[in-house]
Amino acid sequence: MEYYSSQITKLIEELSKLPGIGAKSAQRLAFHIINMPQEQVERLSEAMVDARKNVRYCKECFTLTDQELCPICSSAGRDHQTIMVVENTRDLAAYEKTGKYEGVYHVLHGAISPMLGIGPGEIKLKELMQRLQGDVKEVIIATNSSLEGETTAMYISKLVKPTGIKVSRIASGVPVGGDLEYIDEVTLLRALEGRVEL
Repeated sequence: MEYYSSQITKLIEELSKLPGIGAKSAQRLAFHIINMPQEQVERLSEAMVDARKNVRYCKECFTLTDQELCPICSSAGRDHQTIMVVENTRDLAAYEKTGKYEGVYHVLHGAISPMLGIGPGEIKLKELMQRLQGDVKEVIIATNSSLEGETTAMYISKLVKPTGIKVSRIASGVPVGGDLEYIDEVTLLRALEGRVEL
């Protein structure tokens, strides 16, 4: 049985297709949009259409941007000899929020996962290797600590080491505020191996 008019139902259906939006959240968003002022709804829809039409990959690091080069790659103040390799643009944003990393990035847009049929050719590895032919001193691998992230890190390390460029992996371990008794053995081992002198 239909509870709402076809227009409302259609809006709820479309919103529920977004990642992380279930039926109830879609319903809440739909009613919120319907109750917004007309101009605000138009700005929202215009922003979505414009973003979809104009956002593309940076030709250098492959993050999402509306320019040929993203603001990070086009900045003369960044260390272009240090490249941090991340799985996606959200990971890049997380590191940028720290305000401490001065180098540039390379976004893979995924990780190697034989189970899902994602091999090295499906992510931006060839493009990374092309970048390494320039003046690069260090590659920091910042993929996730998942099986796919670790597989990708090992693969990249094997590709980069023969070039003579320094390869490092981000440390992983105990999160701030985490109780040791609830943390898995692999994470505890990593924390122990990655310890630093005080």
